[in-house]
Amino acid sequence: MTGFYHPELLLGLLLIPVLVYYYRHHEKHSRRRALEFSKVSFAKAAQAAQASAKTRPASGFFTPKRTVFILFLLALTFLIVGLAGPHIPLETEKEGVNVVLAMDVSGSMQATDYKPNRLEVAKKSALLLVESLGEKDFAGIVLFDSGASSAAYLSPDKEKVGRKLLAVSAREGNTAIGDGLALATDMADSIPDRRKVVILLSDGENNAGGITPAEAVSFAKSRNIQVYTIGLGSDEPVLYDYDSFGNPLYANLDEENLKYIAEETGGEYYRSVDEATLGEIYAGINQVIVREAEETDVSRVFFFLGAMFLLIAMFMAFGRRQAIP
Repeated sequence: MTGFYHPELLLGLLLIPVLVYYYRHHEKHSRRRALEFSKVSFAKAAQAAQASAKTRPASGFFTPKRTVFILFLLALTFLIVGLAGPHIPLETEKEGVNVVLAMDVSGSMQATDYKPNRLEVAKKSALLLVESLGEKDFAGIVLFDSGASSAAYLSPDKEKVGRKLLAVSAREGNTAIGDGLALATDMADSIPDRRKVVILLSDGENNAGGITPAEAVSFAKSRNIQVYTIGLGSDEPVLYDYDSFGNPLYANLDEENLKYIAEETGGEYYRSVDEATLGEIYAGINQVIVREAEETDVSRVFFFLGAMFLLIAMFMAFGRRQAIP
């Protein structure tokens, strides 16, 4: 919103009425001294001049000296306001958004309830989001299973990021949601002074890693990161593999954790139950990312106006037709 970075400096505007009072006081005393020390003959001549002046139109309030004084006041006003650091919000963003995709690549992402499997559908759907980002937006990719790693660092080159996204492959590990969110937060915050968003997709529950989801959420909030979460999976648990003892492994979606992450960081939670809904989520999520108008310092405008009025006043006061003899 419109405001000032240093509003306390606006107290300098109190000088304006003080200077006006001093100027008027000085004007009155100057006229009084002129009358007191003038000769009688000069006073009579002045009275005659005043009498004849009644038949002429008045010169008005804006005498040359007063005009110079008013210009100096305007210059001082603009310079003080400029020093206070005025800023206004732009209607369109000057800078883009840092968007980091945090993608679950644990073993459960190989489940085939999404064809050909969950990971392949997630990659193609996420590509829709990457391609829909604005020209000034940056995109990056973090992968997590039993730990977390970077697959593509933040870059304005969405085509390059898209290629790296499509090259992602599934792993055999568990699901470290906390580690993935923490690394994605760190990446999103790596380019400062921009809005920062993490989009986290998972089909399982946090069962690995050294950072809990609560700790990762606290870290994201401290860096002012907004997190959108996507829960991927069918309504019923899906068998995706067997362990070394022959026991079946099921993908169990932990919606409560994903909802908690989104709510605590000011984002939103989405639930995907098939290929179509996942594509719709990724295609539309760019529209709900809040892009706030940037506060832009306009102090230079006030400095320019102040300097302009000051130059005009100096030219009138000391130029060829100087108002101050």
